[in-house]
This record gives sequence, structure tokens and C-alpha cells, in this order.
Amino acid sequence: MKYLLMVCVDESVQLSPEESEAEVKAATAWAQQMQARGVRVLGDRLRPTREATTVRMRDGELLISDGPFAETKEQLAGFDVIECANLDEAIEVASAHPGAQIGTVELRPFWQE
Repeated sequence: MKYLLMVCVDESVQLSPEESEAEVKAATAWAQQMQARGVRVLGDRLRPTREATTVRMRDGELLISDGPFAETKEQLAGFDVIECANLDEAIEVASAHPGAQIGTVELRPFWQE
């Protein structure tokens, strides 16, 4: 079954250059390990929310705004698509993601047709 891992972090938390480098290395190692296990389908980091554009259609009118639509403390920082045998394996994979140590990893299954 395929799952989407949404890695959310508080963008207001400032990491030192050393901490930031360590976080990137840990995430890269996690991605390589999950790729080697054959569970990671794809994933990537996302640019900060200040670079986001929100697009909505309301009553035929295009509404565009800068930044995220939802106001929340944690913002979507990256994503991964994984394919696991069951929810237990997906939870194990998600809990090993470095983002789970500093933020939140939301795990959501894809619709199965």
C-alpha cells in the first residue's frame, strides 16, 4: 500500500548552520536507507512557505495569494511517497524519519482503486 509522508516543521525555529547540515545529512541517510529497502518511491524537500503561492477558484474567480492558505505553527517542509506491506511497516518507516524528531510526520494512505 502506498502512503504519503508529509514532513512538517516550525519554520520559525532557527537552526545553526551545523544543526541544519546535520539535519540534511540525517534526512539524506534516511532516504538512502529506505530506497535500499525498496519502500521509498520518491520524495523531496520543499522551499519555505514564504515562496508558496495558494491558488483557489471561487464562483469562477481565480484567487491567488502568497504563502500557505492554512495558518498553522508547523508548515509542510517535504514529502515522501513510500510503499509498505501494511500500516505497521509505514509507521516504522515514518518514525525513523529525522523530521519526526524535530517536527511532525503525517502519514496518509493513498486511495486504493
